[in-house]
Amino acid sequence: MSLWLGIVDTAGAAMLLIGAAICLLGVIGMIRLPDVLSRSHAATKPQTLGMILVLAGVALRLRSGMDLATLGLIAFFQMLTGPVASHLVARSAYRTGQVDHGELLFDELDEQLTDSK
Repeated sequence: MSLWLGIVDTAGAAMLLIGAAICLLGVIGMIRLPDVLSRSHAATKPQTLGMILVLAGVALRLRSGMDLATLGLIAFFQMLTGPVASHLVARSAYRTGQVDHGELLFDELDEQLTDSK
């Protein structure tokens, strides 16, 4: 095993560990944060970053063309669907009255909903 492969394997293991820790922090945030909007933030941002780091760590360990393409597709769809799903959950929570309007700094959605009625 060459020195370069040892460095790449170590970097891959570090990325896996850091990505898993970020995902764990996101889960803790989902449990501990008080409202729907904060929880949707904790569900999206750290989970997406943690998943990308885990996938990058796995890519450094596997190093095969087909595996890298598969991991790239997983990362692409994770980045595409995670924020959109979180946005839809937050918007439906807003429309069903689950959001405390006093906690919002800006409420641009209220203007859009009152204009459409």
